[in-house]
Parts: sequence; C-alpha cells; structure tokens
Amino acid sequence: MHHDVSGVIAVNKPAGVTSRRVVDAVARARGTKAVGHAGTLDPLATGVVVVCVGHATKLVDFVHQVPKHYEAMFLLGRSSPSDDLETPITEEENPPRPTQAEIEQALPAFRGEILQRPCDYSAVHVDGKRAYALARKGREVELAEKPIRIDRLEIMAYDWPRLGLAIACSSGTFVRAIGRDLAAALGTTAVMESLVRTAVGPFALSQSLALDDVTPETVRAALLPPAVAAAHLPAIVLDGETLARAIRGDLLDLDQPASVLAAFDAAGDLVGILRPHESGRLRLKPNFRGLG
Repeated sequence: MHHDVSGVIAVNKPAGVTSRRVVDAVARARGTKAVGHAGTLDPLATGVVVVCVGHATKLVDFVHQVPKHYEAMFLLGRSSPSDDLETPITEEENPPRPTQAEIEQALPAFRGEILQRPCDYSAVHVDGKRAYALARKGREVELAEKPIRIDRLEIMAYDWPRLGLAIACSSGTFVRAIGRDLAAALGTTAVMESLVRTAVGPFALSQSLALDDVTPETVRAALLPPAVAAAHLPAIVLDGETLARAIRGDLLDLDQPASVLAAFDAAGDLVGILRPHESGRLRLKPNFRGLG
C-alpha cells in the first residue's frame, strides 16, 4: 500500500447514524478495507469521529491517548435506565432545583483522576455480553468502577432543568455518567439530552469533513499524514545506520528518557513508533517501512 493512501481524517458524524457508518463511508471513498476509528460516538451524538486509514490504523491506540472534548446538555430532575433519551424517562416529583453556585461547588469533585461506574446501557462487555443487552433483559447489571480522567468540567449554560457542560476527558469516560453522578451529588437525577464531540486532541469539529461530503476527492484532500496521530508523543529523528537498523527491526540503544517515541526520518516522515522491548532497548512498532 502506498503511504499516500494512509492517514488520518476527522469526520463530523450527524445524529442518527453509527460511528461504523462513518468508517464505512471513508473506506469506500478510499477503496480500502484498512480503516479504523478512534472512539465510538453513540448514534444520538454528533461531532468528531477520527478515522485512521491504511497503515495509520496501527496508530488508533495513540489517538485514544489524547483528550476528547464535548459539549453536553443534560435535563435535571429526570432519569432513565440509559441515562439519556434512548430509554423511557421517569420525572421526579418536586425535584430540587440546584442553584448555579451549588452546581459550581459540586464540580471540583469530578475533575482530575476519578473512578467512574460505566452506564448500565453501554457497549462495555459484561461476562462476554454487552451491558445494554443484559440491561434490556431486566438483569441487574453492576459494572465495576474504572479510573478515568476529567481535564475540564465547566458550566456552559444553566436554566433549570437544562444544564450545559463543557467537558474534556480521557478515552473510556461516559459523559452520560458525569451528568448522572453530578446530579446525584446535588440530590437529584439527570438524563443527557444531547452530546457534541467538539474535538479529539488536535482534531477539531471546525476542521472536520461532514459525513454527507465524504467522496474520494474530499477524503484525499482532507487526509492528514499519519504523524498527526502521534503529535502528542515526544519525537526523535533517525538517520543513517540507526534508521536502517530500526527499519530492519533491530533493538536500539538510545539515550532517551521517554519510553515511547514517534520516530521520523530526516525528511519529516513518520517511520513508526519506538517502544520499549523487555530488554529495555527500543524497537520500532508499528514499523511503517518494514512490515510490522
């Protein structure tokens, strides 16, 4: 595969379609089956889906490392099994109406490294079955809390019952669960009304291609080099014999403090990712010039 077929593209997913459909559209436009996305968006949600094409599919895990940015709208004083509008809503009788100041006071507890219980209706596998499939069968699903990171959590707008939050968080965070848990801390309940993913690391909504505009021409024009997916990693330039050895798959002794490095050639092309081998030395994996 030529590396001009490889790269990364951000697509703006409309409401009502799956992330899979976005990936399939890009795959058709590029005439390749080598595609993958970095982070599913629920069908109801809109915004940035990052699609990796060609050998950039080996960089999906690195795209998962960058923060995801969201604007979410919640309705307070009501709940649903899925914590959003996908399942029947129960309205609280005489729900408390927290003040904006009370909400502000509750936010710091949710910033930083926290433990979050995933949503009952979710794609997280429970005993080999998807949680939402079990939840629909009426089984009690108790999902284990997992560590996540919330870098930003701010009120965008508040006019009870509507609460708009701007959020930046790590991969694997349930935005619905942020609303669920914040509401619980305020003695009430919440469902997510809408969700827009405004950015995935450097991939911003304003620079994303609309799904309806995905064609062979537009994708070719919008495809960014694979290096963009590794932009958050420390970089190293390999040349001469070191480059040749790295591409051959040799273990390298490099005096580098960082454990994972984006490796470039002198022309500025990403040749792969150097990562530690059990010997403590570094090996190129993925290796875009070799075969691995």
